[in-house]
Amino acid sequence: MDFDFSDDQEQLRDAVRKWVAKGYGFERRRSIVNAGGFDRGAYGELAELGLAGLYIPEEEGGMGMGPVEGMVVMEELGRGMVLEPLGQTLIAGAILNGYAPQRLKAAWLPRIAGGEALVVLAHQERKARYRLDLCETQASGSGDAWTVSGAKSVVPAGDKADAFLVPAVANGKMALFLVERSPGGVASRGYGTQEGGRAAEVTFNSAAASLVSPEGLAALEHAVDIGIAAACAEAVGVLDKTMDVTVDYMNTRKQFGVTLSTFQALRHRMADMKMQLELARSMSYYAALKLNAPADERRRALARTKYQAGVAMRFIGQNSVQLHGGIGVTDEYIGSHYFKKLTQLELSFGDTLHQLGEVSERMQDTTGVFA
Repeated sequence: MDFDFSDDQEQLRDAVRKWVAKGYGFERRRSIVNAGGFDRGAYGELAELGLAGLYIPEEEGGMGMGPVEGMVVMEELGRGMVLEPLGQTLIAGAILNGYAPQRLKAAWLPRIAGGEALVVLAHQERKARYRLDLCETQASGSGDAWTVSGAKSVVPAGDKADAFLVPAVANGKMALFLVERSPGGVASRGYGTQEGGRAAEVTFNSAAASLVSPEGLAALEHAVDIGIAAACAEAVGVLDKTMDVTVDYMNTRKQFGVTLSTFQALRHRMADMKMQLELARSMSYYAALKLNAPADERRRALARTKYQAGVAMRFIGQNSVQLHGGIGVTDEYIGSHYFKKLTQLELSFGDTLHQLGEVSERMQDTTGVFA
């Protein structure tokens, strides 16, 4: 099997890496955190690179690319801990393109691709934890006239988004709706998240909605799997940088007159961290290759990926902090921000313990990854 990236994919990686290095340095990121955790200007720059339209067909103004390109982009954005929720844009583009009627595609996909509209997934509810089949939000109506009422929690950039993908129960069955922000129907309370980003509690009060798909659970599971793949690829980028700063520190910090990297026990810990990084990377590749597989196969693969990535994030993040000593948790040092970002990603779309349960429930007779 050929795991080499194509020339186009390498050029895409190079373009995003250059933007992160030149346009999204740590000081700019810090200023965005201090301003609330989301910058429409930075998001517009991502859209100018074509990244907002990555999963949107060319005829709708997008780039018409696939999961491997999405993985490449998210990995590079992870290296810069980019706060703007491009992963949510990938979800919106893919789900609307794959499930929505043509009129919704024509109305929203070009706007998403151009960066004019930010559409995010609003699916988490307080009582549901990470379960996708539990939903108290209700929808009523028929045809093109629907309204949605309910509350969603921890919605990424929820007070900045222009519209939301919202699962709601309609006629006793979960469906997926697109709800545009409106003064009377949508209220949001924004707040900063631990890694410096932004989220919100969003309340829908008879908000006008458009039906994306009557098969809401299937569409939601697909959306979450796209989000998992994006989060795991982003984590690989963060893990790469975490390893870089840790190696650099080990090669410069001295103890008893010699650098830390000369101590065999610490070198063994770095080797273990490197192994976890490569496991996370290989599973991220696996997720990208399985993202367009049949639903059952896709769900098994993404649960495995998120579990392994979660183990790697926790192991590498904690060991990096320990190897740095006291400086590892100070706000002035970039390593602490990598650790906070890894902690946030580990909790996104189902934490490691939840994903272990998903892997267990989805085991077949072979119980292996080759099923």
